[in-house]
Amino acid sequence: MNKARIVVTGGFGALGRAIGDALLAAGAQPVLVDQAPAPGGLPHGALACGGVDLNDPLAARRCLEQVAHSLGGLDGMVNVAGGFAWESIAEGDIATWDRMYAMNVRTTLLATQAALPHLRRAGRASIVNVGAMAAGRAQAGMGAYAAAKSGVARLTEALAEELQGQGIRVNAILPGIIDTAANRKAMPGADTSRWVAPAALAQVALFLLSDNACAVSGALLPVTAA
Repeated sequence: MNKARIVVTGGFGALGRAIGDALLAAGAQPVLVDQAPAPGGLPHGALACGGVDLNDPLAARRCLEQVAHSLGGLDGMVNVAGGFAWESIAEGDIATWDRMYAMNVRTTLLATQAALPHLRRAGRASIVNVGAMAAGRAQAGMGAYAAAKSGVARLTEALAEELQGQGIRVNAILPGIIDTAANRKAMPGADTSRWVAPAALAQVALFLLSDNACAVSGALLPVTAA
């Protein structure tokens, strides 16, 4: 991972920051991309690109072109950008389904499309998408979110097949509930013993980005606490 240039979408959130920390510790150069303005407290040494709407194809392409030009290329990306909403189907709003698709699938698709020309030039690159365990079996209230994360899983599988033999591996990690301050606030009193820490998830992403996973592509890897 030494000097590898890695884009992390959703980079200003808890998981994005943890992945940035892990990349820096491994000697890589992370570039944290997010729709929000760059906040303080980002991993020291990480580059930050705030105010980027990854639902806009032109904005995504411009951002990745600028990053690749600045760094002399790209070696990988981690698509963390996404969102969650709890809503029943019977009383729900179609706008929630559209929003979950846009936040989770569309951002992953457009960021990946924008990065691919630069990743191809690297000769050997890796893409890691963040899905969810909920994509395998949705619980009540999680229909829209689970459907969107299932879309991320299918995108991962299809792209891995499409890029087979081209030097770009594509995998996804499927976390259970991530142990963040926001999730603890949203679910007070919940059993957090099986929640997965952002730092632990970051290490799995790091493995999939690295040459240690050179024979792995098209995998959907569940990640929960032991």
